[in-house]
Amino acid sequence: MFFLHFCHIMFEGLQKKWKVSGGRLALILCTFAIGGSATGFVGKKIMNALAVQQDWLWAVIYIVLITIIWPMAVLVVSIPFGQFSFFRKYIRKIGAKMGLGKSQDSGVGRGESGESQRL
Repeated sequence: MFFLHFCHIMFEGLQKKWKVSGGRLALILCTFAIGGSATGFVGKKIMNALAVQQDWLWAVIYIVLITIIWPMAVLVVSIPFGQFSFFRKYIRKIGAKMGLGKSQDSGVGRGESGESQRL
């Protein structure tokens, strides 16, 4: 029972944070899940093709590879779910926080009145 209550509170918090409906939140979470799974699948296939022998080098290359593949996978998966605009803004905001791209506010997590919220 506690777990269900915790999940309900967590999902409500995400809805408020991203200013989305329950249905749209479900689509966003499915996009995250499928995009992440696709990233892991493609990353493993590429790593197997590279045939890296040293464990430490394999881990470093895999982390870099996943970091590059994930944004592309999530954007591709977001198209059939109709969430491309959300994820384009979300990825831009993450990139800006990492010092990549423009540092302007992307609009993700903004309310109707324009107040900014943290992701």
